[in-house]
Amino acid sequence: MYGEQLDTYGFADSPESEIAADYTAPQGLLLVGYTSSGQPVGCGGYRTYDQTEHVAEVRKMYVQPDYRGMGLGRRILKQLERQATARGARKLILETGALNEAAIGLYVEVGYYPIPSYVPGRGSSNRAFAKELEAEG
Repeated sequence: MYGEQLDTYGFADSPESEIAADYTAPQGLLLVGYTSSGQPVGCGGYRTYDQTEHVAEVRKMYVQPDYRGMGLGRRILKQLERQATARGARKLILETGALNEAAIGLYVEVGYYPIPSYVPGRGSSNRAFAKELEAEG
């Protein structure tokens, strides 16, 4: 993921900049998709963004190139939405690269809408989206 972002945009967030505890229940979750032989091929996570407003942030959505177009990213995202909702999130936000047309298409298709960037310094290199979540029940 890091290498692909560097190649595409000329910069990327350092993998070391993430705090593993942010993705640990109850404040977050990190999912990894595997092949039947146990090879990791996709991932995605969420972490609490604003506990008072019940907002969580989707991060680290990635599917290896050879496994794209098979619905894995969609399945990971849907599971993240279900888990975040179950833990009290009422809204998800995310940012993706402005050149990542497949991701942008997926997010719009499943109900995310454009919002202003919420990450300082991103400028036009990223697109931000949000989705209201419906409480289970």
